[in-house]
Amino acid sequence: MSVLVTGSVAIDHIMVFEDRFKNHILPDKVHMLNVAFSVPSLKKQWGGTGANIAYNLCVLGEDPVLLAAVGSDLGPYAQWMDRHGLRRDWLLELEDSFTAQCFITTDLDNNQITSFHPGAMDRAHEARIEDVGQDIAVGIVAPNGKEAMVTYAQTLKQKGIPCVVDPGQGLPMFEGQELIELIEGASVFVVNDYEWSLTRQKTGLGEDELAERVGALIVTRGAEGSVIRRGGLEAGVEIESDQSDVPAVKAEEVVDPTGCGDAYRSGILYAIANELPLETGAKLGSLMGSLKVAHAGPQSIEQELPEIRDRFEREFGHSF
Repeated sequence: MSVLVTGSVAIDHIMVFEDRFKNHILPDKVHMLNVAFSVPSLKKQWGGTGANIAYNLCVLGEDPVLLAAVGSDLGPYAQWMDRHGLRRDWLLELEDSFTAQCFITTDLDNNQITSFHPGAMDRAHEARIEDVGQDIAVGIVAPNGKEAMVTYAQTLKQKGIPCVVDPGQGLPMFEGQELIELIEGASVFVVNDYEWSLTRQKTGLGEDELAERVGALIVTRGAEGSVIRRGGLEAGVEIESDQSDVPAVKAEEVVDPTGCGDAYRSGILYAIANELPLETGAKLGSLMGSLKVAHAGPQSIEQELPEIRDRFEREFGHSF
């Protein structure tokens, strides 16, 4: 059975402005802003939450189903996917759209100006779970077009397939009641600590009330690790205790945090697909995040599965 990954496929354009924005933006003229920044440094990275998660699952030896919408410009990204074993069988290619793209300019003070073009992502709901011709062990609803996220969550729950809901940077799109409906009945609801606070603010519900609506709640806290709390539903996931604190794995080097959360989620999905406790998945996710942060780019882990297994055993004293 396969892991279904729904989420964005995106191309990131990373630019560095070798000066400071504040030297070129006049505060008393922001109402008529017209500036241009010369950016001699430009990098193009392959990203998107769905593709990042799928990439890391391939590193772990899985063969995920990536369900997403892309544009006619996928070209070089498609070649990257083929080289790294990411199947494109269920990518919906829209000839009249661009693949989702992010343009990020960073200055010498690490201030950023970001523009995001959703492109094909806004029509991701046209790629249907019902059309996937494989048995699915678990599916994740990662940041994507809003209609796609709602539809995918409903479909997975209706089919009785373990459903991991990960709203991530898509969370601001949802009003309180919409967010409750997205969360309700999920096998796992996973967010970082900021998103967890935003979830409670938007829904008006407390921690206990939200936990009762899911099988398990996972809150990641960066270098402080993650917390797993058993929810109120029996939702096809194995949890060892009512609450578990999982430590972070210290990275050998901190190069680029982009995509660490996606790497973490690959560990959670691996555990559910292989009928392992969520605690094991969180430990594996912590390791994957630490391996990712040591490399530039969201799809950059170079270690092979035997090496990852050895490192996991050294860190946690047991295998997965």
